[in-house]
Amino acid sequence: MFYRNLGKSGVKVSALSLGSWLTFGKLIDDATAEKLMHTAYDHGINFFDNAEAYYFGKSEEVMGNILKNSGWDRTTFLVSSKVFWGGELPNQTGLSKKHIFEACHAALRRLQVDYLDLFYCHRPDKSTPMEETVWAMHQLVMQGKVLYWGTSEWSAQEIMEAHAVAREHNLVAPVMEQPQYNMIKRDKVEVEFSKLYDVVGLGTTIFSPLASGLLTGKYNDGLPKDQTRLKQEELDWLKKEVLKPENIGKARGLTDLAEDLGMSLARLAIAWCLKNPNVSSVILGASKVAQLEENLRTVDDLEKLDESVMERIEEVLDNKPAHSMF
Repeated sequence: MFYRNLGKSGVKVSALSLGSWLTFGKLIDDATAEKLMHTAYDHGINFFDNAEAYYFGKSEEVMGNILKNSGWDRTTFLVSSKVFWGGELPNQTGLSKKHIFEACHAALRRLQVDYLDLFYCHRPDKSTPMEETVWAMHQLVMQGKVLYWGTSEWSAQEIMEAHAVAREHNLVAPVMEQPQYNMIKRDKVEVEFSKLYDVVGLGTTIFSPLASGLLTGKYNDGLPKDQTRLKQEELDWLKKEVLKPENIGKARGLTDLAEDLGMSLARLAIAWCLKNPNVSSVILGASKVAQLEENLRTVDDLEKLDESVMERIEEVLDNKPAHSMF
């Protein structure tokens, strides 16, 4: 494993990290979740990603129990939560000071830690003034309940607005963003955020490097008979977005390229994300230990992605943004 600074901050995150969306507390049992976390930690992963919205907080409860029983030194790992969707009643959603404070305290209880290393605003909140959100995050940092705060799926304009508020009032500004980034979905990280890396020192902890399984090759011949995430009824919207004919065609072409390099398509896709120097950490999802162990081998694949291979990848993808800085 190797480590990168989280944007301009001094904290170092493992290049690969482990997330719990759709798996912990729902798709897998607690024993499997524990094996996954220990496998990740033993391979050098130091960042575990979570959110209040992941299975109504159950994901954080599962992770919290594992962390409590692990015996790991608290200085050796980072754990995150995200705030936005906490319930259906007024003040249980959004980025008001009330919900941010209550979501933070609830996450601390579920994760069984004294502080959150990273705390994300899971989406922008148009109904709450930016000043209120930035002040709330600043106060949590000052109280020692959060070390670093950031955003997830915010626009560059919204991130800059948050920084402007922080500068005006001498507050702690967001240091990281968690966007979706993969071979299929590229524009935000490569174009929209291009000025933020230098201007505000933005770090990124990207999710969905495998495009919801498309870039594993398992959909090359249609939906497999065994259980997959995209067979879940609540993810029909995701299936329609991912399983487009042109995307499947690209996955097939990339599968052949990966085989030429002696690696799986999944490892090729993850390594491609890591080649972008503006990616601080790639969040992996896994439901099986063997799957995680295979994807962790990606750290040994980077040297295979030389300039000529990257050019071959671009030929297959044929989607490089016009103003990409990558």
